[in-house]
Amino acid sequence: MTAPADLTPAERRVWQAFPRGEGVDFRESPDEDPAAGASWGPERTVRAEVLRALLVGGPTSDGDIAGLKLTGARVSGQLNLMYGTVEHAVRLRSCHFEQAPNLYGARLPALVLSDSVLPGLSGGNLRVDGVLRLSCCRITGPLRLQGAKTSGAVFLNGARLGPQAAPDAPGTPDSPGSPDPEASEEPVLQLNHAEIGTDVWAVGLVARGQVRLNGATVGGQVNLNDAELHAPPGDTALHAENLSVGTDLHGMRLRARGRVNLSGARIPRQLNLAYARLSNPEGQALRASSCVIGELWLRDAAPIKGTVNLRRSQLDLLHVPPEVWPARVRIDGLSYRTLAPHLPAAQRLPLLEREEGGYLPYAYEQLTAAYRTAGDDGAARRVQLAKLRRHRRTLPRYARLWGHLQDATVGYGFRPMRAAGWLLLLLCTGAVAFALHHPHALKPAEAPDFNPVVYTLDLLLPIIDFGQEGAFAPRGGYQWLSYLLIITGWILATTIAAGASRSLSRQ
Repeated sequence: MTAPADLTPAERRVWQAFPRGEGVDFRESPDEDPAAGASWGPERTVRAEVLRALLVGGPTSDGDIAGLKLTGARVSGQLNLMYGTVEHAVRLRSCHFEQAPNLYGARLPALVLSDSVLPGLSGGNLRVDGVLRLSCCRITGPLRLQGAKTSGAVFLNGARLGPQAAPDAPGTPDSPGSPDPEASEEPVLQLNHAEIGTDVWAVGLVARGQVRLNGATVGGQVNLNDAELHAPPGDTALHAENLSVGTDLHGMRLRARGRVNLSGARIPRQLNLAYARLSNPEGQALRASSCVIGELWLRDAAPIKGTVNLRRSQLDLLHVPPEVWPARVRIDGLSYRTLAPHLPAAQRLPLLEREEGGYLPYAYEQLTAAYRTAGDDGAARRVQLAKLRRHRRTLPRYARLWGHLQDATVGYGFRPMRAAGWLLLLLCTGAVAFALHHPHALKPAEAPDFNPVVYTLDLLLPIIDFGQEGAFAPRGGYQWLSYLLIITGWILATTIAAGASRSLSRQ
């Protein structure tokens, strides 16, 4: 294909370099900022229609691998490759695009736009046989990659997305000066239902608007370490429902203002949010319901501002320090095998009181199972006791009396030594009282020698008969004392039996 006659000197350089796959660098210095590209003159301006002509049917050279390798250019017009098939790698680094490229349905071997400035990118159903590099790009409009497929990775590390994608955009996820009111309602990054062959690498990504990954399939990991996701108040910062990854989702030091929605996600290894800061005070800060996750880490994270929803999720390891949990949680149906770090039950139990749905017996059973898995039977018994006390608060006032009685006497069967203490106290009280004032013998000629200790035991123990109770009859106040000992003996015997039955049922 011969070159068009109206090529500018800059375009002719690109045209001549294309067949040999050579690079053309228009930059005056390596640290030049492409954000100033609107002021670049014709000496470094290339029309998008010229680039399209090269990519669709440009010249080739025998023995060379053709390819577009352009750095520091201003691209005027729209690069439209809609439904096109490109057989050459496209590398447009540190370029300034006047209009958003249209790559909808296109197919390319590789696409590199690193360090470029774009008003947007339309790449729905894009097919890339290699990698898609958007590292350190500044894209002020929506980045549409829904339904895209890549055999390699997608690189978004250091990229800045959204209306405030300038290098000096102010604000942090917790600062009132963040420019969220100007954020577009359309997600700034759309990777929903995309199929990524290896990884999504987005370390240090800054997105001022919603990042959408729902329904995406990633063969490797999603890495959002040190990323900042800013959404308008009450909106979703990361929408990743039904996301499926091959290994991990990393979000160490992630700062997200807005909901992080991972409902239905499949993460076989780690969901690592260590040192993260999640904030959505008016709603859910983290929604990871109905997920299957190997390990959930929130180690050394800041206290979460907003509700955490882990309903019906399945985890192998849950590593969340107590101080990270917010005031409201939803953990109905949450199952896990191991808790970390290992802490006393007293530090874990307050979380169960924060459940928005109220008393959940399963949550206590799950915590008990985790302690038993760790071999801490004492903590497991304490959780079970807390469960019964919490259940007691849900009963009518009149029905709580029996529970209070079991709790005070034998700790619902978890404190059997309490019964021995009560019995010893009552035995001493009765023995001293009846030693000072012997009860009257009903048949003095037939009555055995009076023993105050055995007589008190005869009153306290409802089944055993030592022959003392039937032979002597106290009078006055001592008669009322005998009645009290008989009643308390029956109560203690009943509560001990109930506690023993409950203890045996747990074995």
